[in-house]
Amino acid sequence: MIEGQEDVTWQDWVVLADACETLGIEGLFRSDHYLSVAGDRARGSLDAWGTINALAAITTKLRLGALVSPATFRHPSVLAKLATTADHVSGGRVELGIGAGWMEAEHRAYGFPFPSLRDRMDAFAEQLEIIVRSFEPGPFTFRGRHYTVEDLDALPKPVSRPRPNLIVGGSAAPRGAALGARWADEYNFAFASPEEARRKAEAVRDACRDIGRDPDSIVISLMTGLVLGRTREEVAGRAGAIAALQGRRTDDTEAYAADLAGNWIVGTVPEAVARIREYEAAGVERLYLQHLAHQDLDMLELLAREVIPALQD
Repeated sequence: MIEGQEDVTWQDWVVLADACETLGIEGLFRSDHYLSVAGDRARGSLDAWGTINALAAITTKLRLGALVSPATFRHPSVLAKLATTADHVSGGRVELGIGAGWMEAEHRAYGFPFPSLRDRMDAFAEQLEIIVRSFEPGPFTFRGRHYTVEDLDALPKPVSRPRPNLIVGGSAAPRGAALGARWADEYNFAFASPEEARRKAEAVRDACRDIGRDPDSIVISLMTGLVLGRTREEVAGRAGAIAALQGRRTDDTEAYAADLAGNWIVGTVPEAVARIREYEAAGVERLYLQHLAHQDLDMLELLAREVIPALQD
């Protein structure tokens, strides 16, 4: 999972996509932000769905998607059309992650409205329904407080069957968990320890039970950071690189690595494998590994050559 707003260029995306396909990594996902989350206004961001559509045209195996697109950025019909387009271009390899939006600074900078959390959640609920119904066969009409759709038959439909994987991102708070249970194929939360992940996973499954849905029918996923090395020294070095990217002190990289380890995957190959097994035991079924130092292809190779085979064994 690449933080595209942290100055990831098109050339970087091409190199990353080629490396992932060559190494056999399943998917390449990106954030959907317009400003640096680290607060560095000198860093640029290409549009998430423009990037996904372009990558869809130059890859053959990678699954691609956004984790996650804010409901505040695009009208739901526009987002559904973008995802459908990418699904056609890729031949069915695109996944759609959506959330309510949280970063006020980028909304102000680009002129997007940033209403209260309650109002954003209301709009998010409407957006979910419109997108899901856009993917389904036949016309529909929707009249809500935020969006109105009149007798729409959104053609063409996605090539993925029954639809592109729909991911709801959030904190597994009651309303978000309920929306995930109602509409999503997958629920994703971010940066949780194994114990926190267990609680969040159970909250989502409880929300499924509340509406009579099989709790095993929704995939529980986690997005978390990865700092991986062959040795402790290499781990500390990569932690230092991340500290620099985040604008933090870099004089004690071992301490910073230890601090990250609370809710990241940090360590050597055996340590990373053991940590992933903890998440698996907590009910996490899919991992999105945030790769902040996106030009470090050596860590991707270490992940693909040593961590993934160890998990498969």
